[in-house]
Amino acid sequence: MDISIVVPLYNEEESLPELIEWIDKVCTANQYQYEVIMVNDGSSDSSWEVVQDLAQQYPAVKGISFRRNYGKAAALNEGFQAAQGEVVITMDADLQDSPDEIPELRRMIVEDGFDLVSGWKKKRHDPITKTIPTKLYNWATRKMSGIYLHDMNCGLKSYRNAVVKSVEVYGDMHRYIPVMAKQAGFNRIGEKVVQHQARKYGVTKFGLERFINGFLDLLTITFITRFGKKPMHFFGTVGTLFFFLGGIITFWLLVSKAYSIYIGDPNRLVAENPLFFIALTMMIIGVQLFLAGFLAELISRSSPDRNKYEVAETLRLNLDAKSIG
Repeated sequence: MDISIVVPLYNEEESLPELIEWIDKVCTANQYQYEVIMVNDGSSDSSWEVVQDLAQQYPAVKGISFRRNYGKAAALNEGFQAAQGEVVITMDADLQDSPDEIPELRRMIVEDGFDLVSGWKKKRHDPITKTIPTKLYNWATRKMSGIYLHDMNCGLKSYRNAVVKSVEVYGDMHRYIPVMAKQAGFNRIGEKVVQHQARKYGVTKFGLERFINGFLDLLTITFITRFGKKPMHFFGTVGTLFFFLGGIITFWLLVSKAYSIYIGDPNRLVAENPLFFIALTMMIIGVQLFLAGFLAELISRSSPDRNKYEVAETLRLNLDAKSIG
C-alpha cells in the first residue's frame, strides 16, 4: 500500500464528508493505493455515524472509535499501529490541512529519502492570540530539542512507516513526535511549507492551556530522550554538585571558626550562621537527588524495554567452514 492517512477527529461531523471527498480525489488522480484511518476520539456529536456512512461509500475509509475522549496523542498512536502504508500522513479533520499537499509530502519521503517531513504553515489564518504564543513555543522547542522546524505542532506531517511503528505517542506528546523520532535514530527530518486553510466549520478544540501543557511536555520529552536510560547521569550529577557545594561551605565555616578560636577572637556559634543551614540543606538535597538517581537506575534496569533498540537492517552472512590439509 502506498499511503496511510491518519485523521484524528473530535466533533467534526460537518467537515468529514468534504475531507474524504477531497482526499479521494487527490489519491485517485495520483493512482495511489491508499487507506484513510479515521480515529474518533470520543466525539459527542454524530461524527462516528458519519465515519460509518463514509466507510460504505469509500472502501479506503477505515474507522477506530474511542468510548471517551482520550486526546489527540492517543488517537494518533492507535492510527499509527493500524497503518499499513509505505508512507503515513497525518492531518487534522477540520479542513485546515489541505489534502493537495499529499503528493509532495509522499515524494519527499519516497524520493528524497526523508524519514519524516513536517508541514510549516508559514501563512496562518489564526488570531494573534494564537500565533504569537505558537512562535514562542516553536522557538523554545527548537532551542531545547536541536530540531530546527518552524512549526513543530503542525498536524500535517508525513512519515516513513518504520518511524510511526517505532514511537509511542501518549499524553500530549503528539507535539514532539519529531523529537521522539530523532531519539529512535531517524535523523533525516525535513520541512515543507504547506497551505493553511481558514476554519470552515465548528470551533477550535484547543485553548490557551495547551501552551502551558506544551512547555511542561517539552521539559518531559527533553529529559526522557536524554536521560531515559541513564537517569543517574542527571540526578547523580546534580546531586553531587549540591553536596559538593554544601561541603565547601561547611568546610569554610569550620575553618573560619577554628581560626577565630586560634587567634582568641570570640565569635558566634557555627550554627548561628545562616550559611550553615544553607550548606546543610544543599547537602541533604544532594543526597536525596543521588538516591533518586540510584533508585531510577534500579527501575530502569528492571524495565523490559531497557535493551530495546531500533534495528535498521540485519545482514547475515553464512560462511562455509573450509578445512585445510
